[in-house]
Amino acid sequence: MSAVNIIIGSQMGSAEYVAEQLADQLNAQGISTQLHEQPVFNDIDQQNTIWLICTSTYGAGDYPENLISFIDDLTQADDLSNIKYSVIGLGDTSYDTYNLAGRNIDELLAQKGALRVAERLELNILDEALPEDTALAWLDSWLAKTGLN
Repeated sequence: MSAVNIIIGSQMGSAEYVAEQLADQLNAQGISTQLHEQPVFNDIDQQNTIWLICTSTYGAGDYPENLISFIDDLTQADDLSNIKYSVIGLGDTSYDTYNLAGRNIDELLAQKGALRVAERLELNILDEALPEDTALAWLDSWLAKTGLN
């Protein structure tokens, strides 16, 4: 397995930018990536790949609009045990719904039988470091856990 499907949930663009930076770094290391900015469940490879879901939380703990139909399809699926995944959530700790979208999709995938290959990374947009810099620093440890490196 040497492919990563990066599924983006982004309302204002921050998660999209983080995902693009990760894709660039993975590609530079010879790992094939595909970005899904308008993810469609049936169009995303579920074999011989890892899903890396990069999503922000919008409003009162909601999924970004571009992710809603994808989440609906995941909810309708019976068995996702063939899927390996990780989640990166972006949020703002000043809200009590901090990273709720990332936590919810992580829980949904686990309930449907998908295999979490690494613990969820939660990025606080209020941190001093830029979210993409924190995600890039995390990438090597993620690669080690996935066996892609």
